[in-house]
Amino acid sequence: MAIEKSTGYTETERKLAKLCDTTFLKLWSYPNPYKKDTKELCDLIAVFENKIFLFFDRESRKFDNLEGDINVQWKRWHKNAIENQIRTAEGARRYILENSDKIYLDSSKTIPFPIPIPSENLIIYNIIIAHGAAEACLRFSPENLNGSLAITYSKNEKLNLNFPFLVELDSNKPVHVFDTVNLEIILKELDTVYDFSKYLSEKEKALKNYDCITYCGEEDLLANYFQNFDSENQKHFIGTKDKSVNIIAISEGAWNSFENSSTYKQRKEANKISVLWDNLLQYTTQNALDNTLKGNGNIFKGESAICEMAKEPRFFRRTLSELMTRAIEGFPGDGTTLMRNLSIMPSYYKDKVYVFLQLHDPRDKDYDNEYRPKRQALLEIACGVTKNKFPEYEKIIGIGIDAPKFTQTNSEDFILLNAKDWSEEDILYYSDQNKNINFLETKKMTREMLTIRDFPNNANMSNRRRIGRNEQCPCGSGKKYKRCCIIFKK
Repeated sequence: MAIEKSTGYTETERKLAKLCDTTFLKLWSYPNPYKKDTKELCDLIAVFENKIFLFFDRESRKFDNLEGDINVQWKRWHKNAIENQIRTAEGARRYILENSDKIYLDSSKTIPFPIPIPSENLIIYNIIIAHGAAEACLRFSPENLNGSLAITYSKNEKLNLNFPFLVELDSNKPVHVFDTVNLEIILKELDTVYDFSKYLSEKEKALKNYDCITYCGEEDLLANYFQNFDSENQKHFIGTKDKSVNIIAISEGAWNSFENSSTYKQRKEANKISVLWDNLLQYTTQNALDNTLKGNGNIFKGESAICEMAKEPRFFRRTLSELMTRAIEGFPGDGTTLMRNLSIMPSYYKDKVYVFLQLHDPRDKDYDNEYRPKRQALLEIACGVTKNKFPEYEKIIGIGIDAPKFTQTNSEDFILLNAKDWSEEDILYYSDQNKNINFLETKKMTREMLTIRDFPNNANMSNRRRIGRNEQCPCGSGKKYKRCCIIFKK
């Protein structure tokens, strides 16, 4: 049965749904899910493996009166758009932990949530999107660049500063607050499950490590994340490696400066080609939702090649797309004879590898009943031969297509070969199947080593300045950095 998803009930919900369909892909992102009491669980839920993303979207018009008292309006807006949503988010989190099998796509509870939610080791991220304050925030201070909300997380009791457009949050109960300005920035810059979840994970790790983290907009925190790279552990992080620092403050405009840097622009340009990988995923996941996907891969339960492909981070999708493009352009022959081309491509994950098979057969044939089953059989053999050739890989993902160089239309076949337990019988079977095919036996086979970076041609991203513990706090109080609240004026 085809699955019809909600597209959101309000304009802001519809925008959120479109963004999440790209970041999490259509198969793993669902607006307006319902609980067993027929009330909405949240405004959007995205589920991938053990990671749950709960979004709460709220627009408040408390700032529409331009002549109103800004402090009164702020308190009312904050209560409506943030405080109430935090309570709702806490309730939704509890519900997920207690009733993960009782979530529905419709209020009548006739369509169960299609993605199984694990009962253990869940990682739940609560994300609040607060709309309606951007223009008022810009009017409040000429120093504000984007109109985004300032955020302060602390482990101690709230400072109760009651400062307009500054949101105080508890580091011990992390909830992520985005706004109209930075929602699109965050979800477009972190537009894979891996990249988005890694950012939230590193942010929550920083909240545990520091007594206080304050910044003038979520986009500025994102800039800090991108500019910090741990080469030893090969990951971005928030904050500093200096363990003596217990407070992190990020100033206004950090994102604007980063966005205008050559480093950022090179990365954006380099990532454009990765749309090839995304298109393969989106096309197939839409077929799964439409119930037109053929084969025996259990894509909704995560046991499929598509799920494995969706795990790749953005920079590795770029690399995979580049390798596929090169293979497509270099396909041999002139299109008049039967030809094939096999490429073995790496994954971000060390135990996984991709097998990319292109096939061109110009003979008249029954495409669906004769040609395609043969292509699928060849792809399976190629995956098995790859395991024999490179026994260190535990997952082999096969991608089979007609050579685009010589065809206007195409179809795709995907295979997931779980090869952790690879027996002597398996080795002999695929060796025997390969006798007349000779995959990976040709003398023309070439191998190359790749060095892949998230930010191309940029080995050192740590060009930020850290405020010294004995310098004056940037908030203008005149107090020393280590003794002050570290609040930046909006």
